[in-house]
Amino acid sequence: MQKFFLAALLDNKPGVLTHISGLISRRAFNIESISAGYTEEPDVTRINIVVSVENERELAQVTTQLAKLIDVIKIVNLSEVDSIKRELVLIKVRATKETRADIINVVNIFRARIVDVSKENVVIELTGEADKIDALSEVLSEYGIIEIARTGAIALSRGPVPVKEM
Repeated sequence: MQKFFLAALLDNKPGVLTHISGLISRRAFNIESISAGYTEEPDVTRINIVVSVENERELAQVTTQLAKLIDVIKIVNLSEVDSIKRELVLIKVRATKETRADIINVVNIFRARIVDVSKENVVIELTGEADKIDALSEVLSEYGIIEIARTGAIALSRGPVPVKEM
């Protein structure tokens, strides 16, 4: 399976995210992550989708089907262009007096931030590529991860050309 990163611009209407995810899942393609949000234009929603498909032919099927939806303005495969991809994670980790200093060192090495502290745990925030988040999670698992919340990937193309003009 190959992962591809798609950016879709759509009319900002209720149910748009449901239509997109439903169309992809009905075709039996796996959505690795999906996130939606407003853009610089208030009437446009941007949906970032990481989809797993067997090959580029299946990817073409996905993008062709998505393009047929009435609310879709533009779909761009950001995997084909130089782009910046990021994900946000919050990780709640067990922390005792004995382990807290070690956890702080790990957080600093990964350039993460501690955003909450209690007697029994700390909450760590990290923004980065999926590999970096996976590596931090692996190291922190030694201390006991209580809970993880990940946003899924978002991306922007590098350079001056926005997705709407690609």
